[in-house]
Amino acid sequence: MNINVCLAGATGWAGSALAQGIYSAPDLELVSAVSRSHAGKPLGSVIGQADNTTLLSATVAEALLTRPEVFIEYTKPDVAKANILLALQQGCHVLVGTSGLREDDYQEIDEVAQAVGKGVLACGNFSLTAVLFQKFSEMAAKHIPHWEIIDYASSTKIDSPSGTARELAYRLSKIRESQLDVPHDQSQGPEGIRGARLNGTQVHAVRLPGYVLSLDAIFGMPDQKLVIRHEAGTSALPYVDGALLGIRKVTSLVGLHRGLSSVMDL
Repeated sequence: MNINVCLAGATGWAGSALAQGIYSAPDLELVSAVSRSHAGKPLGSVIGQADNTTLLSATVAEALLTRPEVFIEYTKPDVAKANILLALQQGCHVLVGTSGLREDDYQEIDEVAQAVGKGVLACGNFSLTAVLFQKFSEMAAKHIPHWEIIDYASSTKIDSPSGTARELAYRLSKIRESQLDVPHDQSQGPEGIRGARLNGTQVHAVRLPGYVLSLDAIFGMPDQKLVIRHEAGTSALPYVDGALLGIRKVTSLVGLHRGLSSVMDL
């Protein structure tokens, strides 16, 4: 039996690639999609997939009238939480690809998901190399107490740090906090020069033209250093397979789950 899916942000950079992937998957049915700028048009006419006749809705509320089993949030941070909560209240499981949500947002989402008995799978990054980047960083944090994250992205990226960096900091916090030999209140220099403390990890966000998304997790020990890097290219295709896996897995979950690796055998 096919899984009925609603995709919000279906004509965006990542959303359009995912829309094509969902439409082509034999076990998934794209029953509705959201794009305010293209509302009323067939999705295929916008993303170059002529036989995809799914009509684009102007709002999430309108798209949810199709009663999808899974709602995918791939829009913007300022509306993401409201979209997720609405979808949960309408009886959907939710897959979250939008970055920029805060820890208190996730806590509220988890409370609602638990209350309605639905699953939410929030992934800062759906690509396999990003999943492995996070897993390897967790392994390193168990043995090396000093680390920092450098988060690189385009100069036009609104949220800092990226969802991938936020997710990594959250995951590392479950192991321990990174060690600071000089506490923040004893550091000399302009405020913020040492980055921001996020879930017990120092995070530095670089925003420059030429980057899509890259992250360095840097671990240091006396006379040795380990650098683990994830670097994305310009295509959204690496995120599609992971998102399709997430769609299939989220229907068996209850409450909030963070990271694609939480539903993978790693």
